[in-house]
Amino acid sequence: MTLKQLVYFLAVADTGRFVQAAGDVRVAQPTLSRQIQALEDDLGETLFTRGRDHVTLTSAGETLLPLARRIVADVETARLEIAELAGLRRGRLRVGATPSLCVSVVADVLAVFHAAYPGISLQIAEGGSQDLVADIEDGQLDLAMVIHQPERPGGPTPGGAARGRAGSPGPGTPPAPGSTLRLTPVLREELVAVSATAGSANLDEALGDHAGIVELARHPLVINRPGYELREVVLSACAAAGVTPRIAVEGGEMDAVLRMVERGLGIAIVPSLVLAGRTGLRTTRLDGSGWTHRTIALAHRTDVAPTRAAEAFRETLLAVLARTSRTGGLPPGVRFIHPTG
Repeated sequence: MTLKQLVYFLAVADTGRFVQAAGDVRVAQPTLSRQIQALEDDLGETLFTRGRDHVTLTSAGETLLPLARRIVADVETARLEIAELAGLRRGRLRVGATPSLCVSVVADVLAVFHAAYPGISLQIAEGGSQDLVADIEDGQLDLAMVIHQPERPGGPTPGGAARGRAGSPGPGTPPAPGSTLRLTPVLREELVAVSATAGSANLDEALGDHAGIVELARHPLVINRPGYELREVVLSACAAAGVTPRIAVEGGEMDAVLRMVERGLGIAIVPSLVLAGRTGLRTTRLDGSGWTHRTIALAHRTDVAPTRAAEAFRETLLAVLARTSRTGGLPPGVRFIHPTG
């Protein structure tokens, strides 16, 4: 029994004539007759009583009729469901991003994406780059915006220190043998040091408008919890300069770090993206090379074909960032670096 045979069977049952049924389903009448005969042979029962000008259903045909209608209707429903999914009218998108990106870039992109594809269910995961990359490798996320610094020799790559994962490939490059990730660069952002505007006068004076890592290490430091790429950047910069940081508070997400700095618990090194609307913080530019800027990349697996929703998100992300860059809407210290931009 095939779906085609059931469609032909219903056409004959509805019209009562083989010739008219063949026209309705757009096949030659001999072809339709052969398929009906094959269906009867398969079932071992005659489905129609054939008259000179009209055919009627037998008892076996009457039994098959509601079942055939249900099967054909279910198949058509399945086709419509898949068509809706392929057309991005339904579906699911699982996106990860660091906290600094969730409150800035990602929120703006998701607003545009949701307006264009309101039927797509959005699931957002917030965390450090290492954790997010591990989640992509585990299949828990479709894609994620993570931090990557390929120019920092010997430094950890996203995922390199997470759950024993192998390091991920450089931005926009083919994955290394055995790796399942590709990182596509989209933004370049500046790191800055922040302190409380109402904090210690000596601290504010000591930092000034510019400061190097050696000078910063003399002051109490508020640092993110393990799993944040920014934490590794700061600690690696201190180690490279031969200084030991004075850690006042260790742990917490980005909002918590900024709040602790505002309360005068210490200074922190943060991306410039997170400073919009933070009037209680004083900004100090960082002296140095390599570690004072970082790349934001879109990460996804290469061993699994992306969903239509994931492809649409990538296109939306690049379009929004390119437009924002052209209109001068990116925050100070942030620039769009995708080659198509």
